[in-house]
Parts: sequence; structure tokens; C-alpha cells
Amino acid sequence: MSNPHPNKTLAPVVIGAIGVVFGDIGTSPLYALKEIFNGHHPIPITPDNIFGILSMVFWSIVALVAVKYVSVIMRADNRGEGGSLALLSLITERSHHRFVTWIISLLGIFAAALFYGDSMITPAISVLSAVEGLEIITPDFKPYVLPITVGILSGLFFIQRRGTGTVGLFFGPVMIGWFGVLGLLGVLEIARHPDVLAALNPIYAIRFIGAHPGLAFLALGSVVLAVTGGEALYTDMGHFGRFPIRLAWFGFVMPALVLNYFGQGALLLNEPAAIKSPFFHLGPQWALIPLVILATLATVIASQAVISGAFSVARQSVQMGFLPRMLIVHTSGKEQGQIYVPFTNWTLYFAVVALVLGFKSSSNLAAAYGIAVTGTMLIDTILVAFVMVLLWRWHPLVVALVAGAFLLVDIAFFAANVIKIPEGGWFPIVMGLISFTVLTTWRRGRKLVRRELAKQGIPMSAFLPAIGSDIHRVSGTAVFMTSSKEGVPAALLHNLKHNQILHERVALVTVETTDTPYVNDFDRLYLHRMEKGFMRIVIRYGFMEDPDIPLALEQCKRFGEPFEMMETTFYVSRETVIPGVLGRRINPWRARLFAFMSKNATSATDFFKIPNNRVVELGTQLVI
Repeated sequence: MSNPHPNKTLAPVVIGAIGVVFGDIGTSPLYALKEIFNGHHPIPITPDNIFGILSMVFWSIVALVAVKYVSVIMRADNRGEGGSLALLSLITERSHHRFVTWIISLLGIFAAALFYGDSMITPAISVLSAVEGLEIITPDFKPYVLPITVGILSGLFFIQRRGTGTVGLFFGPVMIGWFGVLGLLGVLEIARHPDVLAALNPIYAIRFIGAHPGLAFLALGSVVLAVTGGEALYTDMGHFGRFPIRLAWFGFVMPALVLNYFGQGALLLNEPAAIKSPFFHLGPQWALIPLVILATLATVIASQAVISGAFSVARQSVQMGFLPRMLIVHTSGKEQGQIYVPFTNWTLYFAVVALVLGFKSSSNLAAAYGIAVTGTMLIDTILVAFVMVLLWRWHPLVVALVAGAFLLVDIAFFAANVIKIPEGGWFPIVMGLISFTVLTTWRRGRKLVRRELAKQGIPMSAFLPAIGSDIHRVSGTAVFMTSSKEGVPAALLHNLKHNQILHERVALVTVETTDTPYVNDFDRLYLHRMEKGFMRIVIRYGFMEDPDIPLALEQCKRFGEPFEMMETTFYVSRETVIPGVLGRRINPWRARLFAFMSKNATSATDFFKIPNNRVVELGTQLVI
């Protein structure tokens, strides 16, 4: 899938990609080199070390972003969509080995869980690092840095419910200006010290690693800050397409980043004292205020991209059965990707504010940053190795060489970030583990609920013959929502038991989520007529789509089974989960967690967009 907008010219799509996809990695120059030379594990500022670090930064960008993600992993699209969950669906669709599928599923779920931890740190460190530029203008601004940062982030999260479509129109031009300034500042400084370009030669990185292996290992923990956001290129592929992202990266973004890093290196060669904030010291004194404003805008845009990504992952998780139903608001009538998930928004907001107030500086946050990104990158490498084998059918030797090389780099970066766990790296790990526990608990609980419902159910083959003339049939249509494509829904049995009536026409409707992002209208419906006015309907949706049952039922006209909403009653079963003696099936505390999530899930009526005045809700108690 080269361009998801075939009716549009390439230029607007490329501009849009620059505005959304590269925000995270594009704001890394604000803090990456500063953290390497002036962070928790500072590298002495000497010419040899500067050349060695610049070479490591450049070749890390080449290896992890340009080669691994842009050139290789972006080939592994799931009908145009990218990201860990899309990759998980792609592999499980082809894998027929139960144990392999189980391992892949856990890895994919954990990668999605780590993303939530990453999406909390990115807005905090990005905006804080930009606002800290005020201290360069005058130290008198220092007491106002935290309040201003919290104010900006609060405004950003509070406007999410209004939609970001209008603001999004400015993302591309602002980020083009940002990357243009990055490149220009770098070029001006490189012009004064052109010898710094010699660091493009990997021999400088090799010499630095050979001469100072301990320092080089510590440096890797901060060098990774230059590639954070590289994984977002793959996640956002579905919005812009493979080719526009590659064109923007190689033609504009990567050159601007490299020029700025080398410009900062050239500055440090001449003025080591500029390490307090090498990015802001690149500009002339008169440009500091405009530069702080532009940097703040760029970091807000980077934060917006991460927040939107979290909304997208939340929707995918709900559709794929990893999270309970939750309210998903569409903020645009034209762009289906523009959504707002209130629970995710406010969870992120409180976590981000807590991070800013708790860590107090971008340098302290940098210690927490990296572990989630390197963990995600490591998992992506493992998953794409399965893609190489199962889908691309690469020769095992080629897979071993390519994936093995990526794996060695990923392990090195991950290990270098593990030592940062006591300094703050624990935060994304804890958030990741909490998210992983929630995702897997809901998945396991739903499996047990389906099993319990199946035990209580009656096969249709036994139920239909038992319907005699003594059962009163009333006019109209009854739609019974059921998670199973077999047996009689519990809501139907309860209705028959208490009311002792059946409608003339009864539809048993099941909603399925496929392993593909979208399902075309022709393949969406499956309808099977049974005797005595019964029919079974299966409605299929992709994991990037939102269910709309009334809209889907309108398509039944082509089968000769029209649905008039004013003559249709929807019966929905509301399951109350009661944790039982669960030692052999699920831990008691996880059962209580599942019961809590089930109780607070959005009602099926709202989630499936069923008219409230046409719904009858019947309760069912289940002990799992």
C-alpha cells in the first residue's frame, strides 16, 4: 500500500506525514546530546568523544530508523496498517502452531502495553525540554518552567474532546518550519567547523567503543533518545502510506536531524560550556524567544501525535478483545481516524502531569525514557522475524542474518537502558506491566465467560423442534445480540421463560472482529435462515472499524430480509460476573479485576449504536 489517499496528490500527504509521523523523533535534538554529555551518566566533552558520539548517533539513526523501520519493517503492513497489534494480527492469521501463536500474542500485547508507558513520558519530556529554553533567556524564568509546562499540557488534553482536525491543518507547515530551522541552525554551525562532518565515518564510533567500552555502553542509554519515535513511523503507516513516509524521511527529515546533531557537535567543539542546552545555544541571542515558541509548538504537535496514537491503540484493543467496551467519540464526520477516547485521555493526562511534577526536569525524565522504546523495538524485531519466515518466505539464513543483526543492536540498546531502571526507568516498566495485566486479564476473562455461557446454552438443533403452538408469537422482529455463533442466546431463553412469547421473526446477531483493519461491505454480512422464523446473522468488522449494528442490518435487504427499526426490538444480555473459586482457571485477584472492568464497561447499546428506545436489557449472573 503505497498511498492510502489515491485521489490526492502526493505533496499534501507528505506534508501531513511530516506533521504527524515525525513529531517525536523530530523533537529529540532538544535533549539527546545534552543528556549524553550532561545527564546522569555524563561523557567527558573532548574532541575524540564528540566525534565518537556523533558517529554513534548518526549510525544509530541509520541502523534503527532508516534501515530497520523505514526500509524493512514498513514492508510488513496488514492491509496498509502498521503497529504492534496490526503485526500481531498479521502473524496469527498465518501461524497454525498453537504455542508459537501464544508466544507471539504475548509479545504483541506487551508491545502495546509498553506503548502506553511511552505515550505518558513523550508529552512530558518533549514539552518540558522546550519550555526549559526559557532558562537560557534568563534564569529568572526557572520557577515558572513547571507551571507553564503543566498549563500547556493541560490545555492540550482538555481540547482533545473537541477534535484536532482544525489544529491538524497547521501540523504539517509548523513541522516543516521546525525541521527547516533544525537544518539551518546545523548548517550555520557546521560551516564554522566543517571538520565535524568527518564523524559520518563509522570508524570514529568504532574507535570510541574500543577505547572506552564502559563509557560507550553508558552512552547508548542516552544515544537511544535520538531514535525515540522511530517506531511511530510504522505505527502511523496506515494514515499516510509507506511511500510518502519514506519520501519525507529520506528527503527532508533525516537530513535536517543529522545536520542539527552535527551542528550541536560543532558548537561543543568550540564552546564546551554550551552543553547546558546545546540546541538553544545554536541560535543567536535575538532568536531565543522565537526558538522557544517554535520548539514548544513542535513538542505540542509531537505530544498530539502520541495521544492520537494511544486513542488508536485503545480502539484496536477493544475491537480485538483485549479491553472492555469503552466510549469512543468520533470528532470528525469526514476522517474516521480522528477519534477521542475519554478514559485513555484522562488516564494519560494525570500520568503526564504526575511525571512533570515528580521528575521536575527533562534530564530526570530522560532517565525514565528509553526502556519502553527499546523494549518495543526489540519485540518488533522478533515479530518481524516471524513475518520474514511465515509471509515473505525468506531463506532461513537471510532471516538469521537480517533479524539477528537487528536483534544484536536492539539488545545492546535495551541493556544500556536497563541500568536506568533505578533512576526512573521503573516507571514505564510498571505502567507497561499494569497495562499488560489489564489486557491479558480481560482477554482471559472473556474466554471464561464464553465458556460458561456455552455450558448454560442449548443447541439450536434441540431448541427449534421444542417450539410448539403453545408459544405465543407476536408481530415484529426481535434481534438477540450474542457473542457466540452457536446455541441459543441466554437473553432469548430468559425472555421466553419470563414473558412466554416469541416474535414472528427472530435474528441472532453476532459481531466478529477480523484480523484485517477493514472489511468491505460485500463481506460484512453472513445470513443463515433457519426454520420457524429464525435466522442467524454474523456481522464482521475490521479492528480499525467501529460497529454500527442498525447500519449493518440495513444491508440485509439484499438477502430479502429488511429491518425496520420501529418494528424491531433489540435484546441485550447484561452479564454480571461473580468471582468464584478460581484457583484452577484464573487467579482470584484477576477475577475481581475482570469483574470490576466488566461492571464499568460501556453498555452494548451505546457501543453498537443501537437506539436506546428499541432495547430490552436482560441480566445474567455468571460465576467464573
